[in-house]
Amino acid sequence: MKPTALVAALVVVLLCHVWISAASHPKPSCRYPPSQWCRSLQIAVECKVQKQCMELSAIRPKEEVPPVSVTLYYESLCPACRVFITQQLFPTWSMLQEIMKVTLVPYGNAKELVSGNTTFACQHGEPECRGNMIEACILHLTGPTAFQTIYCMESAADVLSAAQPCLQMHAPAVSWASVDSCVKGGLGRRLTHANAVMTRALSPPHMHVPWVTFNGEFTEEYEDKAMSSLFHLVCQLYKGLKPPACNGAPVRLDRGFC
Repeated sequence: MKPTALVAALVVVLLCHVWISAASHPKPSCRYPPSQWCRSLQIAVECKVQKQCMELSAIRPKEEVPPVSVTLYYESLCPACRVFITQQLFPTWSMLQEIMKVTLVPYGNAKELVSGNTTFACQHGEPECRGNMIEACILHLTGPTAFQTIYCMESAADVLSAAQPCLQMHAPAVSWASVDSCVKGGLGRRLTHANAVMTRALSPPHMHVPWVTFNGEFTEEYEDKAMSSLFHLVCQLYKGLKPPACNGAPVRLDRGFC
């Protein structure tokens, strides 16, 4: 017998053992059908099949399910982007980071200039260009803590003034001097140029920000669902075993764009 067939047979035997055991030894009923008994530790405990579920987990082939890739194209001072980051994207990532990957692209509706002293022109003026570049540098320099730092900035009353204290709070090993050097030097411009290239390469082209793609794809249906209930959409798109947090009812929020 092939290994995969043997594993499948063992899974069937164990499940039958669980069902037969439950039938021959009456126990207080639980709220879940047998197909859900091993969905989570809490359910297994409630249904009194924790031991059997642990045995099943030990022989079950591990699923290699990729996380949902969520890429946000945004501007640092766009009010609608700030609301989306602080009320939708960051809270969703905080609860579902095991099944989602977030990529931030701070550029949005900016324009790359071919001449003059200013390299970029931004929808909300020079302060936004600086904010975009600061966040691009933070993403480059801080790695895993970048999202927390940018969330801290975007949730503050003044995004730019909050940059240094937010960096000190969430990435104390990274000096503000290194971020400032990145912004004032060639690295910040190169990072922002890379974000411009990514934004211009969008298909279809972005019409506003926030602009969100899922696994590299944009559709109006995704946008509608993301703007109203991103958490629920990520749970829907994930192809693996849903985490317990996905069992809650969706909450719809208002949408906005720049």
